[in-house]
Amino acid sequence: MGEHARCWVHMERQIHAHDSFTEPQRRAKALIQSRIWWLYNDIKAWCLDPTPRRARELARRFDRIVGMKTRFVTLDRLLARIRTDRQSFLKILQRPDIPLHTNGSENDIRSVVTRRKISGGTHSDQGRAARDTMLSMMNICNKLGVSFWDLGDRLGIPGRKILPLPVLLAAR
Repeated sequence: MGEHARCWVHMERQIHAHDSFTEPQRRAKALIQSRIWWLYNDIKAWCLDPTPRRARELARRFDRIVGMKTRFVTLDRLLARIRTDRQSFLKILQRPDIPLHTNGSENDIRSVVTRRKISGGTHSDQGRAARDTMLSMMNICNKLGVSFWDLGDRLGIPGRKILPLPVLLAAR
């Protein structure tokens, strides 16, 4: 299935959504956010030219950020929860080829969620499977630059002959 890591965007989103009520709390939250984005950008740059020494430095920075005591109890608890997932967040330092965030995957399923919200779902498991298959095929075609409607003979549309998908991809 592949190797996965925790999403850095989701991690920061938890901090962003965290309620702060006083000026010291707002400053503590802003400090943590700025340091996380600074580290995130440095890790992205490191992925282009990874070295073991720099990976250790980045891991130490992560530990310092999530180990900070802000005197904002709920933010400190959130940082402690993030710290427990250290291995998953820092998997990128072992495998620079895996993504730092999951936004691409989320965008892939967005059309499914939108369709489900509009239609209220399907009436049967077969309908769900058909919808999921069609939306998946549309997303794949879109990513590969192949017209979904060129799949006509697979969809039972008379007079639409299509080359096998590997041939279409090779021609692309």
